[in-house]
Amino acid sequence: MKLIGLTGSIGMGKSTTATMFAEAGVPVFDADAAVHTLYAPGGDAVAEIEAAFPGTTGPEGVDRARLSAALARDPTGFEKLEAIVHPLVAAAREAFLEEARADGHWAVILDIPLLFESGREDAFDVLVVVSAPEDVQRERVLARPGMTAEKFEAIKARQTPDHEKRARADFVVDTSQGLDHAREQVRRIIAALRPAANGGKN
Repeated sequence: MKLIGLTGSIGMGKSTTATMFAEAGVPVFDADAAVHTLYAPGGDAVAEIEAAFPGTTGPEGVDRARLSAALARDPTGFEKLEAIVHPLVAAAREAFLEEARADGHWAVILDIPLLFESGREDAFDVLVVVSAPEDVQRERVLARPGMTAEKFEAIKARQTPDHEKRARADFVVDTSQGLDHAREQVRRIIAALRPAANGGKN
């Protein structure tokens, strides 16, 4: 089973592209969605986060605003939070992979926003980068509620430059020319990677 790493900088259309792979039959593991599940009422992270950061959870699960405030007050907070969340996300990822193998899928997508930044590219058989011209990226991001040019530049500064990601990718999906164009690129990537005599599932 091929492990395909999907990544892209802010505003490039990565989540939309991940959905296109899923719609084409390639299972997708979304780390952000896994965290959302862990934070939801009854989620596996809720009790541990409440113990580490008292008053940050309630009937709605983890209250992200309260957790953010607690992290701002505690210099070691991020390390404590990561120690709780990362193993749970890793367990969810392993369960996803086991299920995909058991179901006979020939490939899976792992949607990882900071794939290059975390030095994880060697863990994958194939790397797909979602990209768009800088002016398109800027327009998309600045249209988001609460976003400012300063915030955008600060986020970009923490991310590997797009041109470097493109150079290190096996495939690039350009999302600047509409959904149909992006979907066709996804179809071509799947066609290029799928075994010629595929006995497994799509």
